[in-house]
Amino acid sequence: MAIQYQPVVTQSVSNQIAEQIQLSITSGALKANDKLPTEEELARQFKVSRPTIREALKRLAAKSLIRSRRGPSGGTYVSVPSPEEAAEFLMSSVALMVSLGVFNLSEIAEARHEMELVCVRLAVERRTDDEVARMEIEIGHQKEETLTDEEFCASDVRFHRALVDATHSPVLQFQMFTVIEALQPVENMVIFRFRDRNTIIRQHEKIFLAIRAQDLEAAEIAINEQMNYLRQTSAQAQEWRRQHNAALTDT
Repeated sequence: MAIQYQPVVTQSVSNQIAEQIQLSITSGALKANDKLPTEEELARQFKVSRPTIREALKRLAAKSLIRSRRGPSGGTYVSVPSPEEAAEFLMSSVALMVSLGVFNLSEIAEARHEMELVCVRLAVERRTDDEVARMEIEIGHQKEETLTDEEFCASDVRFHRALVDATHSPVLQFQMFTVIEALQPVENMVIFRFRDRNTIIRQHEKIFLAIRAQDLEAAEIAINEQMNYLRQTSAQAQEWRRQHNAALTDT
């Protein structure tokens, strides 16, 4: 019996062109503020139509790798994304992967645990009064009884953002952006029904007091306590979701 294969779908030409230009940028062959050839010149080099080149350039612009300039010195130039732009792109990519089930809650909690431990060690050493004050403000906010679940989760994010900022490590702050701005909100909104607000607040107070006192041992104990608690609630939420989906399948 002959096997019926489906036609192979090849990568779009515009995407291949975008990847080649991106490689030239990341390899250093094209540097910041270098001017790219015109659409007509690129079309001739790649032996494609100008609309195909235009589509490739749109892909690069969406990643903030190039920018267009009008006027006498107009054209398309290599642009270096700001840390905020790069982090924003990374955050949206991670959020998409979470929604598609590439990462589960347990995996998120495990990675977050290890990364927050690194953050707390640096924060104890480098924190300023401003970051300590921000953490204290959020604890006070979290104690408000009228706070909705969404508002509590947002305050939780701000508390941990202050903790990360206290590291004064640009690279670590960039890495933690996806955890704080993308993964933590997703994690919070899924497990909020399984966690106790007062427990979270008490844990935040322990973290805050240890960082304010620059007590490394107490800070590590406090962050481990909270991360272990969140890993347990993540596991509970994941099991609840599994049972819920199974029940829907059976009906």
